[in-house]
Amino acid sequence: MTSPYAPPVELGSLLFTLVEPARDAAVAYHRWYERDHFYSGCLVGPGILSGRRFVATRDLKALRLPRPLPASSPLGDAMRGSYLALYAVMAGAHATFFDWAVERVNDLHACGRMFAAREHVQTEVCDYRGGVFRDDDGVPAALALDHDYPGLAVLCLEREPGVDDAALARWLDDELLGPRLAGSPIAQCQRFTPRPLPAGAPGDTQAEGRDAASRQSLVLAFLESDPRAAWRAHVAPLAGAIEREGVARLGWASPFVPTRAGTDAFADELW
Repeated sequence: MTSPYAPPVELGSLLFTLVEPARDAAVAYHRWYERDHFYSGCLVGPGILSGRRFVATRDLKALRLPRPLPASSPLGDAMRGSYLALYAVMAGAHATFFDWAVERVNDLHACGRMFAAREHVQTEVCDYRGGVFRDDDGVPAALALDHDYPGLAVLCLEREPGVDDAALARWLDDELLGPRLAGSPIAQCQRFTPRPLPAGAPGDTQAEGRDAASRQSLVLAFLESDPRAAWRAHVAPLAGAIEREGVARLGWASPFVPTRAGTDAFADELW
């Protein structure tokens, strides 16, 4: 019997937040987020599984696809969106965590513990929809952010009109992702679909139009190699196939590497 006080450890949803600090405040932003907000704004919340921060340096941004970015891309400019924070929430705890998170971040605003010199490029609350795993006994989805993957690729997709989410999921799993993982450094690909931001979320967490978001999907590809080494051979072909097949449009795809806790590494390599 499953106890209501000890639910299974399973991935349920995700908070995805891509941010661009002001160019004269990169180190200050990084330190504020790492030393305060990462914990006080999320990781101490109920139902949280894990969190991880990633960064896209200028050489990683140069690999972003497609080129040029479409006008509808949240990035706008390929150099925007330097820091990515991901937070995994346990299955069944979505409302508990996000109700807490809205109250907490508004409290942090009220007591002056936020950071003004930054821009939310893309903030999404997403439901986990499954994924593709290279190994039969590899890292479970719920542990992916805690595993020390040296690279991450993010693909932001928008389904073509007339293609439902189930059809896109089948195509991603059975045709695009599944056949390409064997023998590659891509250990797993997790799929997510956004939902509207919680009521009461601060105004600086800009929500995209919900009509577009209703057709959006995010794919997180966890890499067992530096993304620079994996990009052209293993990730760029995924982006190319998406563009060719007509099932979805690629809003953007980008490599990231994990930040190094307790250091200012990469803060001088963003632009």
